[in-house]
Amino acid sequence: MKKHNRKPRLCLVSSSGGHWEQLQKLQPLIDKYDGFMVTEKTQFEAPLAKYFMKQTDLKDKLMIPKMLWNGIRAIFIWIKERPDFVITTGTMVAYPFYLLAVLFHKKFVFIETFGRANMPTVAGKKMEKHSDLFIVQWESQKKHYKKAIYGGCLY
Repeated sequence: MKKHNRKPRLCLVSSSGGHWEQLQKLQPLIDKYDGFMVTEKTQFEAPLAKYFMKQTDLKDKLMIPKMLWNGIRAIFIWIKERPDFVITTGTMVAYPFYLLAVLFHKKFVFIETFGRANMPTVAGKKMEKHSDLFIVQWESQKKHYKKAIYGGCLY
């Protein structure tokens, strides 16, 4: 069996706004290891992001075609970058990368959003099942998830 000496490759992915603000705090991981960041394309600049996806949410009438587009784009990014870990703070933009991590047996880390101290998120409930590490930023969030560990606040 041939061993490789390359550093683990990280994919940090999240939607825009607060999720992105939190994810950017993990930039030192990319500096220490190797990796890239993915977020949604919005009117706001995101200089740390290498890749941009279409912005969507559950109320968007074009959610399904946008998610299909994001899924195809995620496959191309995956093939090019070959990540070993996917780390996300949520939400919909992370789903294709979550599914690829599960499909290719890569490590998946979900960090529940700081903005939900007293209730679970839909993304958290869906992605917890296959997460290798599920981190919450509030002690009070632990009661909503079986696999949650308290990791403190990213801010």
